[in-house]
Amino acid sequence: MRSVKLYRYTLPMDSGVVLRNNKLTHRVGYVVELSEQGRVGYGEIAPLPGFSPESVEEAGALAKEMMGDWVEYRCFNYEHAFASVACGLSMAEMELTQQLPQRGNYNTAPLCKGDPDALWPILGNMVGEKIAKVKVGRHEPIRDGMMVSLLLESIPNLKLRLDANRAWSREQADKFISYLPQSMRHRIVFIEEPCHKPSDSLSFSLDSGVFIAWDETLQDAAQQPNFRVADLTGGRALIIKPMVLGSLGYCQNLIEQANAMNMQVVVSSSIESSLGLTQLARWAALVAPTATPGLDTVDLFQEQLITPWPECSLPVKGIEELELLWEQIALK
Repeated sequence: MRSVKLYRYTLPMDSGVVLRNNKLTHRVGYVVELSEQGRVGYGEIAPLPGFSPESVEEAGALAKEMMGDWVEYRCFNYEHAFASVACGLSMAEMELTQQLPQRGNYNTAPLCKGDPDALWPILGNMVGEKIAKVKVGRHEPIRDGMMVSLLLESIPNLKLRLDANRAWSREQADKFISYLPQSMRHRIVFIEEPCHKPSDSLSFSLDSGVFIAWDETLQDAAQQPNFRVADLTGGRALIIKPMVLGSLGYCQNLIEQANAMNMQVVVSSSIESSLGLTQLARWAALVAPTATPGLDTVDLFQEQLITPWPECSLPVKGIEELELLWEQIALK
């Protein structure tokens, strides 16, 4: 017997969360539940405002349609589905079929706001390399450059991943890097999408000696038919965000292509709830076991959802507290 349920959730966010200059006060999405022969799999569907082309309502309607097919013993077809729907349903299917590891890689790169003292206790508990992430491009390039330089100078064994979200012109990127001494630049693991134009990001990387990572450029390219990772040149790493890329199978194929090219792979969040984050940590342990994931976003919320993130003290909203929108059972 198969059955499906679709729940809707709304979680309040921390007051400081801003996406592409828009304040995000609540995270809205769905939890899908697939059941078969006593086994259950959950998945989260949460289009990211400003990044996902589909709306929450469009994602919910497609999820209901695809779950209706599945409950009648037809297979999911993720090829033309919205990325958020393909991500959530494939995660639920993977959990249902017990392909998702129980243990996750929770040794994530902490998000740092520029205070070295706040990083010390977190880094002390990290296993392996001491890697943190810093958002840049929200202030003047000079200020960002001075902040990053201070962090690297204050913590000698620290390495940083920087994320600019295409915020800079080539001239602003040059201004930023001018405040980082050459002796420190090798401790920048990469900068995600430093410039508005990918071509400017590439030339900036060549001239500065700092590696770059593809995030938005990968998302754009992945929508094109017959896309291959080899089409993206010059990057050190790929940022894999299934919620904006697609099914876990598709994302795993991208990872395998990147591995063949000796590119780093970082499994990263699209501001999922604690349910989605813990599942991404479990999936990361399977597909990128040696890489530190970028999943340190649970503190952007005021509540957790169903499955708590390890050692997080935020209150947890149970599935029984969610709005059940739709359910269907097939008696076979």
